[in-house]
Amino acid sequence: MNPRTGASSALIAPTVNTDMMNHHLRFIAQEAGADTHVVLVLDQAGWHMAKALAAPQNITLLHLPSYSPELNPVERVWAYLRSRQLSNRVYEDYEALFTATGDAWNTLTPDTLKSLCHTSWITHEN
Repeated sequence: MNPRTGASSALIAPTVNTDMMNHHLRFIAQEAGADTHVVLVLDQAGWHMAKALAAPQNITLLHLPSYSPELNPVERVWAYLRSRQLSNRVYEDYEALFTATGDAWNTLTPDTLKSLCHTSWITHEN
């Protein structure tokens, strides 16, 4: 997501691994367009650091220091969704949880994302 504009793209997947992350990176690159360079902020999860990770030419991966979730804007998005959309509910099955997660993400507006993700250190004006 772009903290200046609130533009976003997301994949909700049943698992996380290097193959899925590579798919996600290709998806982000395509959504951004070849003329846009993306700096993607990531934690140090294994699938974010794998040797087999292949970032497209228009993406730079910015890995945050270990144990610093407060620096990762997407953590604020997940906290927001958990507190307003996903917590204190019982899901009938995995499919219901998977669907609820997608529905919750789709409630996010660009203004909400800008509000949640903007930080003084992450925005850069050309």
